[in-house]
Amino acid sequence: MPSLVLDAVSAAERLGFDLCVRPEIGRLLGVLAAGLPTGAIVGETGTGTGAGLAWLVTHAPAGCRFLSYELDPERAEAARSLFADHDNVTITTGDAAELFDQGPFDLLVLDGGPGSGKTPGDTPVEPTRVLRPGGTITIDDYTPTTTWPPSFGNQPDHSRIHWLTHPDLRASEIRVASDLAVIVGRYLP
Repeated sequence: MPSLVLDAVSAAERLGFDLCVRPEIGRLLGVLAAGLPTGAIVGETGTGTGAGLAWLVTHAPAGCRFLSYELDPERAEAARSLFADHDNVTITTGDAAELFDQGPFDLLVLDGGPGSGKTPGDTPVEPTRVLRPGGTITIDDYTPTTTWPPSFGNQPDHSRIHWLTHPDLRASEIRVASDLAVIVGRYLP
């Protein structure tokens, strides 16, 4: 486990925040970050105390820039402290919807906040607006499914259907644990 990740998890424990990115997702983020080009721009919603961001920063090549938004001021401050020595990391306290105007991104990690379409009234962000051609988007914390169309709670899972069938994405649901899946999509215009 990277030391930066362990420090982020320790900060989460101090704050009583129990929604840190799980290691299974963190390892996937690390693989995606390792494949980024030098100078890539990475966006993340839902910083928390910085565990997911730590996986990304640890594995990305030099020269990448990271922009992350966290709504909770205390968690955002904990993450800023964690990345104080990383001048390529910017953590903003505020609504993650503001992040989308700072793209396009080479990698966009939707980990809380708006844009995933997972909660009622949340419209999924348009990948052609927020990703560079060839850019990747991740949407995490899905319950794995084996049916089509996918459902959640005996209802069609509109968010998952949106991402998996989006005409500008080549997307797949990746099961990272028996109870956890991530959708990964690449924008191919």
